[in-house]
Amino acid sequence: MPKQKLIITISGDPGSGKSTIAKELAKKLKAKRIYVGQIRRQLAKQKGLTLEQLNQYAQTHPETDVDIDKKVASQARQLAKKYPVIVEGRTQFHFIPESFKLYVKVSLNEGAKRIWQQMQSEKAKSARNEGEINSLAQLKKSIKKRIFSDKKRYQKYYGIDHTKKSNYDFVLDTSHLTKKQQITKIWTRIKSLTKKIK
Repeated sequence: MPKQKLIITISGDPGSGKSTIAKELAKKLKAKRIYVGQIRRQLAKQKGLTLEQLNQYAQTHPETDVDIDKKVASQARQLAKKYPVIVEGRTQFHFIPESFKLYVKVSLNEGAKRIWQQMQSEKAKSARNEGEINSLAQLKKSIKKRIFSDKKRYQKYYGIDHTKKSNYDFVLDTSHLTKKQQITKIWTRIKSLTKKIK
């Protein structure tokens, strides 16, 4: 049986820079990237819901989390037969325990500021599907609600706390780091693993 290529799972706080990090690592490693957030946002749109509404719906409809998470983990392992894989999803560390598990932290204020900045573009606002958010203060409330909803669902469905740092191989706080500094710190940490990539 051929050896599996490197899989990196990325979890973290809203606005911490997970997607930027995932994209940069995918470039460096010539890896395939799977983004669970995008899959769930698309599902929300199909159901005519905002992301927050989907999270509420998911409290009593486990398939919106469980089915997606299982499918993504299976897809990642399939891709890893040929390529390095980056999986961006809050619970994928749990579904792919053999992965290099990364958690990206950020303060609520900084995370909200970054998301608010992104939402000034209509295209980004539509892609994020956060609903009608008209101020930074309102966005902070929405983020707090989302974190609470995520933790509640993951505890209920998987018996895990995805914010617990001991779940991960590396935890990085990006609150005061530039994008370049973030990538440098993570890349330094995983560089030894790249030797496994053929």
